Amino acid sequence: MRKKMLFIFNPRSGKGSIKTRLMDILDIFVKGGYEVTVHPTQAYMDGFKIAKKKAGEYDLVVVSGGDGTLDEIVSGILRVGCKTPIGYIPAGSTNDFANSMHISKNMLQAATDIVEGIPHAFDVGKFNDDFFVYIAAFGLFTDVSYETNQDLKNILGHAAYILEGTQRIFNIKSYKLKVLSEEAELEGEFIFGMISNSTSVGGFKKLTGPDVMLDDGVFEVMFIRMPRTLMELNEIIASLVSGNDTKMIEAFKTSSLTVICEEEIPWTLDGEYGGEHMKVDIKNLKHSVEIMLPINDKVPLINNLTEVTETE
Repeated sequence: MRKKMLFIFNPRSGKGSIKTRLMDILDIFVKGGYEVTVHPTQAYMDGFKIAKKKAGEYDLVVVSGGDGTLDEIVSGILRVGCKTPIGYIPAGSTNDFANSMHISKNMLQAATDIVEGIPHAFDVGKFNDDFFVYIAAFGLFTDVSYETNQDLKNILGHAAYILEGTQRIFNIKSYKLKVLSEEAELEGEFIFGMISNSTSVGGFKKLTGPDVMLDDGVFEVMFIRMPRTLMELNEIIASLVSGNDTKMIEAFKTSSLTVICEEEIPWTLDGEYGGEHMKVDIKNLKHSVEIMLPINDKVPLINNLTEVTETE
């Protein structure tokens, strides 16, 4: 019997580039032994609804779009406790998760890697009752992704985020909060907070720190304190650019934490609006989803690739 695949794609992601490659992608899937059901997303959260309802009926769910589309499908699968592996063909403006996984930017190669690859487990974050694939964040610039116009994203790509973000640098808002975890307890005013499982955030590498593994059961956490002087602001910038230590940035690794604020904070989950919350409980769901990756491709960010750990 042929294996069954559900292929969900966002026709608007990344200048709609999938439209010219769709037939070739489907040809690769069919020749790879799959009976394919295709679903182009119709609106925001449509991918979530389809994955939640249908994923359990298939041997593989493949998603093509940006990180927000991937988030919808993974969230839908986890919502019903489904164990169906996923494949990912990146087609967004930034594609942080694909960069971290070393997934090919060439759509046809990514499709080939899916049908020829094997599943590998990776960690997903739980954010109260929601989920995120690679980042939950608040504060400076974090609303840029979901507020930047989709047409602007498609035309300018990553530059659209930069243009939108530079308009906010002189209007910094801070939040008075507490951060509680086994590894650290923080208190004070912060302008930015990030809980991530990625080597790239907003297209910027090394922002999440060294030794990032995507399946080790822990997040990389960063909180930036409110600068009171120009010197403190310069310290923050220098640390982000060069990695210099500063008391203005708190960074650590943890498997779970709680963030409590005196007012509601707007959060972003994988570049999409995650609601406003006064308290959030965040937990790492270790090895909760499987993704298809090439057998022979070296991805040092994944511990459970036996082909890598035995040869390195």
